[in-house]
Amino acid sequence: MTFLNWFPIGLSSILFLFVSACGNKTTSDTLNEKDDPVVLPVNDYSKTKDKEISVGAIQTDDYLPLLQDKNIALTVNHTSFIGQEHLVDFLLDKEVGVRKIFAPEHGFRGRADAGATVENGKDKQTGLPIISLYGKRKKPLPDDLKGIDVVVFDIQDVGARFYTYISTMHYVMEACAEKGIPVIVLDRPNPNGHYIDGPILEENHRSFVGMHKIPIVHGLTVGELARMINGEKWLENGIQCDLTVIPCKDYTHNSVYELPIKPSPNLPNMRSIYLYPSLCFFEGTDLNVGRGTTKQFQIFGHPDYPNKDFEFTPVSRPGAKHPKHKNKTCYGVDLSDRPIENIRQEKKINLQYLMDGYQKFPDKNAYFLKNKFIDKLAGTSQLRKDILAGKTEMDIRNSWQTGLDTYSKIRKKYLLYPDFE
Repeated sequence: MTFLNWFPIGLSSILFLFVSACGNKTTSDTLNEKDDPVVLPVNDYSKTKDKEISVGAIQTDDYLPLLQDKNIALTVNHTSFIGQEHLVDFLLDKEVGVRKIFAPEHGFRGRADAGATVENGKDKQTGLPIISLYGKRKKPLPDDLKGIDVVVFDIQDVGARFYTYISTMHYVMEACAEKGIPVIVLDRPNPNGHYIDGPILEENHRSFVGMHKIPIVHGLTVGELARMINGEKWLENGIQCDLTVIPCKDYTHNSVYELPIKPSPNLPNMRSIYLYPSLCFFEGTDLNVGRGTTKQFQIFGHPDYPNKDFEFTPVSRPGAKHPKHKNKTCYGVDLSDRPIENIRQEKKINLQYLMDGYQKFPDKNAYFLKNKFIDKLAGTSQLRKDILAGKTEMDIRNSWQTGLDTYSKIRKKYLLYPDFE
C-alpha cells in the first residue's frame, strides 16, 4: 500500500507508536525512553472530499464551558485529535482538569492486538493514569469514577456493530449513569453511515462484539447511537445517563468521510474500512482475513483454499502477533485492487465472500470455528445455519428485512444529521 501523505506531526504525535506487544497482553501505555516519535500514516486517500466537515471535538465553544472547574476523565485513543493536537494535550493546554484516561481495545495509542489484554498504566508525557477498559474488566468501577465530575468520550468509530469502541461507550455511559456523572460525547462521522444492513442482534447472542439490538451496519454516528442507547433504555435496569452530544458540523449520512488516522491496527485504509462489515465474518471461520499482512481486511485465504492464483503468508506483526496460519502459505482472494468507490456504492454487506468461501472450502465441517464465534459476530445463529443449509443470498437477505424495517423507524428518532437517500 502506498500512503499519499502523512498526518501532521506535533508534540503529541508520540502517542502513536505502533510497537510489538509481548505474549498475549500488552505492556502498560507508559512510554519508554527508547521509543522514537513517529507519525501514524493516513489512509490511502490523500484528503477528505467533504472538506467542510468538522468533528465534535472542534466545537470547543459548545463543550469547554461544561468542563470548566470540573474533574474530567477522558475515554480516548489515538484517533482523538482536535486539529493537529491530541484532545488530552489540547484540554491540558486549556487548563481543563483532566484527571485520568480510560482506554478501549487496542489501548490509548491503538497499538495493541485485537483481543489482547490492555493493562492499566501511566502516560509518561502527561503523568495521567490510564485505566484499561479492555481486558479483565470493560466497565469503569465506582472507584475509577471517584472524584470525577464529567466523562468525555471521543473515539473514531467505523459503523459496524462488532467494532468494540461502541461497547466501551455503552459501559462508560452505564457506569456514569449509576454514579450520576454526566457524559459528553464528542461526535465524529461514520464512514459507513450511508446505509444499514445485516441481521438484528438477538439477546441470547449478546457479547462485547455485539451489545445492542441493532443491525451489523447500523448507520449511526457514536453520538446518535449514544442517544439511542439512552432513549431505548438499553443500559442495565433501564437507567439513563445525563448525556450531551456535541455534533459534527456539515456532516450528512451521504457524506464521504475519509479518516485521517487509521482507527485500529488492522484497518489500515478506507478500502479495509468499507470491506470490514463484509469480511469480518471470516474471523468466525478458519480463514485468515489478512491479519499478519499489510492488506488486512482486503484479502482472505487458507493453506487449503483451492484458488492458487493468489497467495500470502501471515507473519507476526504489530497489531497481529499471532495471526491465523502464521508463517504458512495461504491461498485465496485479493480484493486490495478493487476500486474503493465501487465498494462504498454497494451499500450492503456482501455475503458472497463468506458464502463462496464456504462453497470452495475443502472441509465443510471445519469452515466455521467450533466456538461458533460467527454467531456472536452475526448476532444470530441463523446466518451460519442458512449457509450450511445451502440457502441463497436472497433468502438470507430477505430474512433480515422485517428487523431492518423496524430498526429503521427507531433509528430515525435519534438522528442528528440529514439521512442518506
